[in-house]
Amino acid sequence: MGRESQTNITEFFLLGFSDLSLPLQATLFTFFLTAYLLTLVGNGLIILTVSLEPLLQTPMYFFLRNLSFHELCFTTVTVPKVLEIFVSEERSISFMSCATQMFIFFTIGVSECVFLGVMAFDRYMAICHPLRYTSVMSSKMCYQLTTGPWVIGSLVSFGQTTFIFSLPYCGPNHIAHFFCDIPPILSLACANTFINELSVFIACMCGAGVPFLLILCSYSNILNSIFHIHSAEGRHKALSTCSSHLVSVILFYGTTMFTYLRLGTYGSDENDRMISLFNCIVIPVINPLIYSLRNKEMKSALRKMILKVPMAFTGYTY
Repeated sequence: MGRESQTNITEFFLLGFSDLSLPLQATLFTFFLTAYLLTLVGNGLIILTVSLEPLLQTPMYFFLRNLSFHELCFTTVTVPKVLEIFVSEERSISFMSCATQMFIFFTIGVSECVFLGVMAFDRYMAICHPLRYTSVMSSKMCYQLTTGPWVIGSLVSFGQTTFIFSLPYCGPNHIAHFFCDIPPILSLACANTFINELSVFIACMCGAGVPFLLILCSYSNILNSIFHIHSAEGRHKALSTCSSHLVSVILFYGTTMFTYLRLGTYGSDENDRMISLFNCIVIPVINPLIYSLRNKEMKSALRKMILKVPMAFTGYTY
């Protein structure tokens, strides 16, 4: 009997890391849980600190707070299900739940790609056009630049998710991954997926490639302006405000492009899992460190916020 004549499936099974030994699975469970808690604490502290610290009420920190929110969402959409698989071995996920997870994950991913471009534009205005910075980067503009990526991400994700889950799926229904990502889902379709892969490629080129080019243009102008700053202190300050963002761009865009810009070459399950693991777990953990360790204002504000927590329970004020 041909695959096309079989009954359509109603649920998938996430294999996760079931091919590994039990000790390795236990180690991975500890890693996932620890990384998730660190992500919640680290990014949560940045959101709380920027929201409450008067000295951080600037566009740069406003965007940093929103980036931390992206990271929280990015991790939360995948990790809780992974932890459930490790603990209960409940690997099933309904067809609709799988589509919903993909939609949310892809929405956040595209949104973050565009948002990193927004942050590059903010640094471009601050360094290349400092006299116009305050007037251009008004509160209204900041909210528009924050909302725009979410709208773009939602539209792109809705189109891709609908297109992918309109394909026939008639078995097998075992996803060789720890969440409903695009490559492993397409590999299970009972139809030619070239058009879908081409659509994903084009969507990623628009959602990630175009913002990446804008980031390159922004930083080429930023570097040119920095070279014209006469004082060494001024150059160092300008570079320090950009270096953290550049590291985030390299990490996020590198893993994203490697995963989704491989037209017709979706292959090694193990490689895809490791890249997704880095993208979904590691980057959200290290981003708070990247943005706080090289930023004196953020380190000072975080120190004050951390000191306020025990004092709030003992009744003292800071």
